[in-house]
Amino acid sequence: MEPEPFRSAQSKLIACNDEQALGHIRTEVQHTTVKRKFRLRFSEESLLMDWKKSGVKIIHADELDTNTPQTAGMTRAAAITHAKAGANTLWAGTMLVQPDAKTGPHHHGELETVLYVLKGRVRMRWGDQLEFSDEASAGDFIYVPPYVPHQEINADPNNSCEAVVVRNGQEPVVVNLDLQTPEPASAGRPGMPFHPDR
Repeated sequence: MEPEPFRSAQSKLIACNDEQALGHIRTEVQHTTVKRKFRLRFSEESLLMDWKKSGVKIIHADELDTNTPQTAGMTRAAAITHAKAGANTLWAGTMLVQPDAKTGPHHHGELETVLYVLKGRVRMRWGDQLEFSDEASAGDFIYVPPYVPHQEINADPNNSCEAVVVRNGQEPVVVNLDLQTPEPASAGRPGMPFHPDR
């Protein structure tokens, strides 16, 4: 016997004469069929899955990988990568920005980036000329869409800033931009880019 949504969509299809409505009902029947096949396939695969190896991964604080591109004034550490957790489409890690450190203007290509501020204050500048500015503090989220020129600044000259960073890709895409900015562009020594070329 077919599941209820499938029987319901079939009976609608038989009773309907309107072409547009028929199209919607056919789509509903197709989606129901695909969902049912997916659930069946997923159930069969999960019976064969080694959940010890392929299940939940916990990356402890002392296991973060600092073998990522680093910049004076900032420390990055990777947590969720393909190598550490088996992630295929996400990257997550932490960043610690020293007092008064600033990035150079850049964007991350087609990647979306989310920051969750744990400690301190982050000032973000964005726009074609970095003409927009706002600040986030502990407990705030920051979303950076693909290709948006931006600059991160530790807004506190005396205390470090910490955040969790999540991206929808494994590659550390950084495109440094030659833009004038109201903020000094380097942390540490003059001319040192925040995101050095690879």
